[in-house]
Amino acid sequence: MPFHAADKARIYFKVDGAEGAANLVLLNSIGTDMDLWDGVLPSLRSHFTVLRIDTRGHGASDAPDGDYAMAMLAEDVLGVMEEAGMASAAVVGVSLGGMIAMELALLAPARVTALALVCTSATMDSNTWRDRVDTVRAHGMASIADLAMGRFLSSQFAAARPEVAAASRRQLLAMDPQGYAGCGAAIRDMNLASRLSQIACPTLVVSGTRDTSTPYDGHGEHLERGIAGAIHASLDAAHLAPLENPSELFAALIGFFETKRGGP
Repeated sequence: MPFHAADKARIYFKVDGAEGAANLVLLNSIGTDMDLWDGVLPSLRSHFTVLRIDTRGHGASDAPDGDYAMAMLAEDVLGVMEEAGMASAAVVGVSLGGMIAMELALLAPARVTALALVCTSATMDSNTWRDRVDTVRAHGMASIADLAMGRFLSSQFAAARPEVAAASRRQLLAMDPQGYAGCGAAIRDMNLASRLSQIACPTLVVSGTRDTSTPYDGHGEHLERGIAGAIHASLDAAHLAPLENPSELFAALIGFFETKRGGP
């Protein structure tokens, strides 16, 4: 299994896709792992060399105790890119993954050729995330599972695809609470909103019409306005768009990249 030795953690990653193609990095949301991309991956890997990463605290990556920071998570991605031989790449991130992607574009702009920010935000309510971090550390993953699942997938999709909803819930409950809490602290403390104008690469903002966590109003709209030249795409999906509507998400991504505005 390929791991990158980062600061106090091993970060799990996989590389596959079209040999010699443009590089594409995929980052997962909080509470999921790289399997989040399974529905989109077959289409993406026919066009790109795809690097998937289990964010620190998630999946097969280590989950050290303590608070994580967005810069730390971005440094993890840079280290994995280096290990995978990727000097630069387009980066697609969902939720927490989108926040890490923005931090990465600010930290190492020469390494990020384009961004696709899926169901994410530059600012979240810090008190809400402080409470969630404290709750998970005190009572474990089951204490927030209903709340998270109610936001991850729409009720319509969960009713139509109960096996997907059940698998997502099992994955969430199996998470190390320290990993979830550490990443939750990074969301609680992130400082992105005031720096959006410094992001210079082509950017696609993707919002879900059923997303109650980071809807376009109050979240996606600020990304579109704050990042120069950013464009917006709307999908019929809740927060985990790669699970709920992989075909529309792929169409939005490939359409963006093929316009050359976001060509990696």
